Amino acid sequence: MLASVALAGCGAGRHSVTQTTPVARPSTAVKRAAAPIRRLVPTRAGTLASPIQDAAGARFGGGAVLIGGLTPADVSSSAIVTATRAGSRAVGAIPQALHDSAAVTLGHDTYVFGGGTGTAQIDTILMVDPRTGAAQAVGHLPAGSSDQSAAAIGRTAYIVGGYTGTHWLDTIVAWSPGHTAHVVAHLPHTLRYAAVTAAGGRLLIAGGSLENGTASRAVYAYTPTMRVVTAVASLPAPTTHAAAASIGNTAFVIGGRGAALDTPTDRIVAVDLRKHGVRVVGALPQPLSDLAAIGLGRSILLAGGHSATGTVASLTELVPSTHRPRKVQAVKNVYAADRPGNLMPVVRRAKAYVYVPNSDSGTVDVIDQRSFRVVRHFKVGTLPQHVVPAWDLKTLYVTNDLGNSLTAINPNTGAPGKTIPVEDPYNMYFTPNGRFAIVVAERLHRLDFRDAHTFKLQKALSVPCSGADHMDFSADGTYAIVSCEFSGQLLKVNIAQERVAAVLTLRAGAAPQDVKLSPDGSVFYVADMSSNGVWLIDGESLRVLRFLPTGAGAHGLYPSRDDRFLYVTNRAAGSISVISFAKRRIVKTWHIPGGGSPDMGNVSANGNVLWLTGRWNGVVYAIDVRKWRLLAKIPVGAGPHGLCVWPQPGRYSLGHTGILR
Repeated sequence: MLASVALAGCGAGRHSVTQTTPVARPSTAVKRAAAPIRRLVPTRAGTLASPIQDAAGARFGGGAVLIGGLTPADVSSSAIVTATRAGSRAVGAIPQALHDSAAVTLGHDTYVFGGGTGTAQIDTILMVDPRTGAAQAVGHLPAGSSDQSAAAIGRTAYIVGGYTGTHWLDTIVAWSPGHTAHVVAHLPHTLRYAAVTAAGGRLLIAGGSLENGTASRAVYAYTPTMRVVTAVASLPAPTTHAAAASIGNTAFVIGGRGAALDTPTDRIVAVDLRKHGVRVVGALPQPLSDLAAIGLGRSILLAGGHSATGTVASLTELVPSTHRPRKVQAVKNVYAADRPGNLMPVVRRAKAYVYVPNSDSGTVDVIDQRSFRVVRHFKVGTLPQHVVPAWDLKTLYVTNDLGNSLTAINPNTGAPGKTIPVEDPYNMYFTPNGRFAIVVAERLHRLDFRDAHTFKLQKALSVPCSGADHMDFSADGTYAIVSCEFSGQLLKVNIAQERVAAVLTLRAGAAPQDVKLSPDGSVFYVADMSSNGVWLIDGESLRVLRFLPTGAGAHGLYPSRDDRFLYVTNRAAGSISVISFAKRRIVKTWHIPGGGSPDMGNVSANGNVLWLTGRWNGVVYAIDVRKWRLLAKIPVGAGPHGLCVWPQPGRYSLGHTGILR
């Protein structure tokens, strides 16, 4: 049952709010109600110059102003920073470093209420000019406090809850320029770190920390004209340290966490204060608490916050959509065309060879799959990294990274052909429609969209990460998930628009490597060489589902021919882990006799042999995956890397060492 509590004001003086409702003129026009916001879609909006959490945020122009907060070292900040979709700029400093204050913008100026300095809670109300960075004290709260939240209705700011250093607060304090701050209402209980925003002339107060050590699910509304606090709804889960902002008459509670530390959520929850409705309308690119959310009218700008791995510098814009979330078409098996014997006519004359690029030797060794012997050896460009099948299956290409070239190979003869100039081809993929080759230019921080046949550059897409190396495509081919080894991030790339749609930062020190889609198209598996395991990623929302420890140096990922298992190469452990796609767990780990460094490769056309390079040992391993025994250890050149097993069953190639569908 929803409770309604009428509360008398108290404090330094009485507070009254007068609302004038304009008289509607008669009209024959029918005014359409705004279409409901069915979801909020996160889009990347740049980055802050420095990570920050618990900053006081308020609207400034077409962006936001962020004041104070906590640095990654857990130290209070005095910075005044303005942020827009184009990035951030430091404009000044407040007189005293603080965090967990609250801010609103009234007119041209922003006002900051209280906050913690690390040693005390202050009662100062600061006026900040975001244009110049000038700041001065203009008033005082009834008590010094931190951990409060605030929102504005008209020319009045309302400050909710908080902590004095000795006592929790249950107050709603009203303040407007030129007047004294005073308590206008009391909540049913004391509260800290609530999510607060204004919508439809009412104040929304959602979640927060309770004095008994738990987090609240309650959603309250405060109506200034009646001085009434009403319980209106419940959040999907107990939530504190969340942010709130509004678009029109709809309020949104964004992110937050449970009562325990380091339990951030990615939920975006819509609250309709008129209908008392609550629903989840989206997900953040990564779970975040202690972030700032600023309503920009038709969208919401999010700044900073705390993820599971630490303080972040991200800027994200939440854009409303009136469409229902796109339903992902059920996929029976993206690898259905890759079963043994399903060779396309174009590959039936190809030699049953394994092509091994030796990065440190600048050569390629060609191994006969039947005799396990090297039958050809030739020079290519500097630092060859991978041998990549073309989309049409007619040609193999050696990506000569520092040689800035591709070396074509005729798979019917195993002989090298022409050299094609291409900038920094660390790796190469093909769009599912066969139109473009995507050259992964790791050194240049680019994904180069090139004509799949002529390799003429169509678009150089700069990426906001370091060490872009590997990728795989969604089942419908609309996007790709790209791993960034050196910055520990994943990118979601919109293929049709040739742009980065979202960024996910994994834990600190992560080094994501190979990427493979599950047969049913629901999950991307991402090997992580530093985390020693595999991330399971929801590609639609770009969020982590879980992590599977496999072994030291997890690197390459290869589906079995029956699509039941995923083989994971643990390079530093000298082992191969086997993940069940159906169970999403490890069912076997096999170690190479005598040790080794299994790196990259693929499965034979019949599915019986897993071919892998021994990156640090100058060999290639042929492993029988039926009986799990080593068939051969074949000496090759120095630093063997992304070998290609050919021919392969499948209709077309998405690139790398042979992702066929």
